[in-house]
Amino acid sequence: MKIWIVKTPVEGANKGVAMIQQTLKDCHEQVVFGLATGGTPQTLYRLLSASQLDFSRCIAINLDEYVGLDQENPQSYAYYMNRHLFSKKPFQQTFIPNGMNRNATVETQRYDQILDRYPIDLQILGLGQNGHIGFNEPGTPFESTTHEVQLTESTIAANARFFAQSTDVPRSAYSMGIKSIMAAKQIIIMAYGKAKAAAVKKLVLGPVTTAVPASILQQHPNVTLIVDEAAADQIKKEKVED
Repeated sequence: MKIWIVKTPVEGANKGVAMIQQTLKDCHEQVVFGLATGGTPQTLYRLLSASQLDFSRCIAINLDEYVGLDQENPQSYAYYMNRHLFSKKPFQQTFIPNGMNRNATVETQRYDQILDRYPIDLQILGLGQNGHIGFNEPGTPFESTTHEVQLTESTIAANARFFAQSTDVPRSAYSMGIKSIMAAKQIIIMAYGKAKAAAVKKLVLGPVTTAVPASILQQHPNVTLIVDEAAADQIKKEKVED
């Protein structure tokens, strides 16, 4: 795992842009990006939107979507992606789980078929305070593919800032599984702020355990972790003590 410690999220996002640009150069055919939502990648998407990069031959596959929110709902991840990236940088095709399909078996199988058809070249991830990636909460099997997740109270609380009140936050979501994430050829995971420091330490230095879903990334051959000084605080201390 490569680790870049940056001073600001903007510096981290610029490193992410450079890696995305390199991927576009290296892949002469169709490029498939796995994309995340939430607060962490917003700066990255802003810089990509302002760049000269062309995504017209690219495919985007999003990690997850809330169950029960349609794509016109301002809190849906479909709406988020259109607002922050797709409306400014058109892709050849974009895929997001259909939160309005209440048949979880049908919807998750549909999404697995998309992932089989379009293997991901570069996956973007954020890191949850409890170590989740996508909406794969602690305890999610490493062999999981796309599934419906019952969100933990800590994840609901972390996402409540995007809603008028906490009771508006959906209680479940469709999420790409951990096995699906690990199938990506390359992964960038970003984490900023002191609140992520404990999760970063478990990701980098802790045992590989389903109690910390992100810890499985230790076993991926091509992962880059981008963190600021605050998020890296506990791994820097560990290195000093060693």
